[in-house]
Amino acid sequence: MTKKLTRILDELVDSFHKYGGINHLDGANLPSREAVVEIARDLLRLMFPGFYDKDPLHSNQLIEYTNELVASVARRLENEIHRSLEYRPCDDCDPNDLAGTAARVTQGFLNDLPGVRAILQTDVTAAYEGDPAAISNEEIILAYPGIEAIAVQRLAHLLYRRHIALIPRIMTEWIHNKTGIDIHPGAEIGPHFFIDHGTGVVIGETAVIGKHVKIYQGVTLGAKHFPKDAKGRVVKGNKRHPNIDDDVTIYAGATILGDVTIGKGSIIGGNVWLLESVPPNTVVYSEAGQTRMKTAGTDRDKMIGHSHGAGI
Repeated sequence: MTKKLTRILDELVDSFHKYGGINHLDGANLPSREAVVEIARDLLRLMFPGFYDKDPLHSNQLIEYTNELVASVARRLENEIHRSLEYRPCDDCDPNDLAGTAARVTQGFLNDLPGVRAILQTDVTAAYEGDPAAISNEEIILAYPGIEAIAVQRLAHLLYRRHIALIPRIMTEWIHNKTGIDIHPGAEIGPHFFIDHGTGVVIGETAVIGKHVKIYQGVTLGAKHFPKDAKGRVVKGNKRHPNIDDDVTIYAGATILGDVTIGKGSIIGGNVWLLESVPPNTVVYSEAGQTRMKTAGTDRDKMIGHSHGAGI
């Protein structure tokens, strides 16, 4: 047994040298996934006081509760942001004062939390008004995966905007694993956003979503292709995901790819595959294997031609 373990040890150590691209040795201390997840859990407690706590929370406890929780989150988040900056400093960071930058980013993030709560209230309202089965705001906050996913994404987006590496993606991938809803922290999402059912929803990094948008399970807002540079490397940072204007509804299983725009007030039907922009107040639907569109309230329609091929 000892000889077998020795051989396994030797082979593993040899693999560390051979496949070094999946090691992190002798580098900066990376943010802790476990610590970031715990911070995300506590941020949800701040977004929805009394919903994520084991014991009842009374209004006369609110100041003490909030003070303790904010202080705890601030201390831990600042530490994880400092680690992130050591791994990849932001463009305008002073490399000689990463601790100071971490403190300033944390303070700015905390200052934005009341604004996030204001938007989340509109999301809860959108869910209540958009789902006939919803019986109360309490049910929506406690039981609807879409609300939890968008809450975490809105929080992660604050850090993404400040060019903090790793932490925003850890947050959104944690909630992705929990809810089945995959929203990149870079996506820009307006108020009154409702994801009904939610499982299998994918929203890419450069997607922009307006106000009063409703999407159903299995919807993908993805990329059509990945341009490459002269050396064959994928070009990053370009706009590659859809723009969804205000008051749009996208039904289950629809796939919209590329830097296209879905005009205000449009409806995208279930299982539609769409690679081009859609004018305002348009209904897009699938019929006999073809994607068609027509202006809402009319019978005039046309077939949309496209080819398959996608990325996220």
